[in-house]
Amino acid sequence: MHYRHHHPENDPNYKGLSVNEGVSDVPTINPYAKPRRKRQLLTSTEYVEGILRGDISILGQAVTLVESSLPQHQDIAQEVIEKCLPYAGKSVRLGITGVPGAGKSTFIEALGMHLIHAGKKLAVLAIDPSSERTKGSILGDKTRMEELSVAKNAFIRPSPSAGSLGGVARKTRESIILCEAAGFDVIFVETVGVGQSETAVHSMVDFFLLIQLAGTGDELQGIKRGIMEMADGIAINKCDGTNIEKSQLARRQYLNALHLFPLPESGWKPDVVTCSAMERTGIAEVWEMVLRYIGFVRDNGFFDSKRTDQSKYWMYETINDHLKSGFYNNDKIQILLEEAERRVLTDEVSSFVAARQLLDAYKSLNR
Repeated sequence: MHYRHHHPENDPNYKGLSVNEGVSDVPTINPYAKPRRKRQLLTSTEYVEGILRGDISILGQAVTLVESSLPQHQDIAQEVIEKCLPYAGKSVRLGITGVPGAGKSTFIEALGMHLIHAGKKLAVLAIDPSSERTKGSILGDKTRMEELSVAKNAFIRPSPSAGSLGGVARKTRESIILCEAAGFDVIFVETVGVGQSETAVHSMVDFFLLIQLAGTGDELQGIKRGIMEMADGIAINKCDGTNIEKSQLARRQYLNALHLFPLPESGWKPDVVTCSAMERTGIAEVWEMVLRYIGFVRDNGFFDSKRTDQSKYWMYETINDHLKSGFYNNDKIQILLEEAERRVLTDEVSSFVAARQLLDAYKSLNR
C-alpha cells in the first residue's frame, strides 16, 4: 500500500500525525540574474600603460595574470614584466617575519600608516607556505588591516591561493617589479609563520625584519639560528603596559645573542628596537633603523651587489621551476612514474636507480 506522498508517518496507524506535502524546490540559481560578462584581457601595452600611470585596478589585474598558471596568461604577464623592468628597482623592499601571535598584521598596519602619512606609496605582498596544504590564503590579514586597506596610497595583495612555495615566491618577486613600476616606493613582503618561506623572502628584499615578543618565557627559545642570522633588525612588539620592562630585558638578550654571530657580509651590525603596534609607539624608530641600514649598505656598495645576486638567484630558481614543471607535467613521464613508484615500493629497485631511470627517460623524450 502506498501512503500519501510516500511518507510512512502518514500511515493510518499513526493517529494525529501527518506530513504536509511541502513546497517545491527553489532554484539554486537566481532566474533574474544577468550572466556576468567575462573581463576582456588587455594587451601587454595597455597593462603597462595602466601600471605606469598608477592605475590600481590594472595593477591588480596584472598581478592576477602573474599568479595564473594558464600559458596564455603567463605569456602576457612576462611581456608586461619585461616592459616594466626599466621603471622598477627604485623602492625600499622590506621583508617582515615573526612567530605566530607576534602581531605582524597590526605592526604592518602601524608602520604602513606611518609611511603613508609621510607621503610614501606602500605595497604589501605576502608569501603563504600553508597554501600548499589548505589551498587558503591570508585574506584574513587584509581584513585585519582596516585602516591600511582603505588608504589611498596603499596596495595590499594576499598570496596566491595554491601552488608550491617556490612558485608563490617567484610570483611575489615578479609582483614587486609591477608594484615598483606603478610608483610604489616601499614594498613590504610578509611571510606567514616561521619556516622555509623566510629564505625565499630574504632573497627578494633589502632589509629583513624579525618581529618578536617579550614575556613569553625564554626569549630565545624556539628561534632558529638561521632566521636570527638572516635578520638585519629585530623589533620587539607589544612593548606596552606591564610588558615594557620585559621588552627592554628581551632587547638586551637579543643584542647579546646577535653579538655571538659573525658580522654579516653587509658589514652591518643588526639592531634591536622595541615598539607597540597597538599604541603606535616606537614605530618611527623601526623605520629609522631601516633607513640607517639602507644608507649604510648604499655607501659601502653592498646594496647594489645584493640586488644583483638576488636577480641571478631568481634566474636559476626560475630555470629549476620550469624544469620541474616540465618533468612532472609530461604525460609519458606520469605513466612511467606510477610504474617506478610500484617497483620502489616492492623493493624491485632502489629509489635512486628509479629516479635515474626516469630522468634518463625524460632526457630521451626531449632529444
